[in-house]
Amino acid sequence: MKVLTFTPHFVISLRSNKIGMSRLAKNPIQFSEGVSVHKDGDFLIFKGPKGERRLKVLAGVRVKMEKDSLAIEREGSTKQARANTGTFVALTKNAILGVSQGFQKILEIEGIGYRASLEGKTLVLALGYVKPVRFLPPEGTTIVVDKNTIKISGIDKELVGEVAAQIRAFKKPEPYKGKGIHYKGEVIRRKAGKKATTTSAAA
Repeated sequence: MKVLTFTPHFVISLRSNKIGMSRLAKNPIQFSEGVSVHKDGDFLIFKGPKGERRLKVLAGVRVKMEKDSLAIEREGSTKQARANTGTFVALTKNAILGVSQGFQKILEIEGIGYRASLEGKTLVLALGYVKPVRFLPPEGTTIVVDKNTIKISGIDKELVGEVAAQIRAFKKPEPYKGKGIHYKGEVIRRKAGKKATTTSAAA
């Protein structure tokens, strides 16, 4: 088994004669020390301070372990191979960032009586329903509640985003007063209420 330990400068090179693919090769990925990767069959195993990620090499993509870099090459000239190569470069970048720094999504709750709490690892949401909503996050994600803020973190970017979307879907922000669960910084498109509309028409 060949193990490659990365030091501060890590370069993903994408070898292709196509001009359109050269942009990826010109963008080196730099990250902190302590991240390593090794190949295990059809998988790349990334290890870092935040944990470990397994990434399956996509069809039409060849990965070569070099002295101080990971070379990603395209096999064949099909449309699918080109798409998979670009996708795999993005996934690799996310895997490196995930095990070194992690990803986070922040949700905020608005509404009188709406609140969130934790019972062990289970998120408990009071959202105006008859019974509270209980949500157990999947393995690989962590939830922290601070007043009206819910923080979801993990090393898998897609999984963190999916968990945040599931929680938001329990009570999407309504367009009149903005009550519900929304992403931090999310702009809610507001609608005028019936009373405001009637007053405006009368004026």
